[in-house]
Amino acid sequence: MEERIYTIPLMKAKSVPRTKRAKRAIKEIKEFLARHMKVEEVKIDSSLNELVWERGIKKIPSKVRVKAVKMEDVVWAYTPEAEVKLPEEKEKKKKKVKEEKKEIEEAEEK
Repeated sequence: MEERIYTIPLMKAKSVPRTKRAKRAIKEIKEFLARHMKVEEVKIDSSLNELVWERGIKKIPSKVRVKAVKMEDVVWAYTPEAEVKLPEEKEKKKKKVKEEKKEIEEAEEK
């Protein structure tokens, strides 16, 4: 797991029509992280998405600070203040629940 913090400029997104700026800013963030972290798949956290869309589609921030966490071939992008929830934790919980269900079923069969 690799973590980095970047300041991503979004001025290129200001050159597109006003009604497409926020969408273009999200695309710029994904392209920047894919280029710098050397991966193809980039996931954006809802807190970062809300930060870009906070003032609406027309008035995007000129730059954004992003915490990028690289796990295997996927980069997860968060705001630096956001608490990082890793997807591995969710998978572990699911496995435990499945194992417990199997144990209960085996106990009932006996």
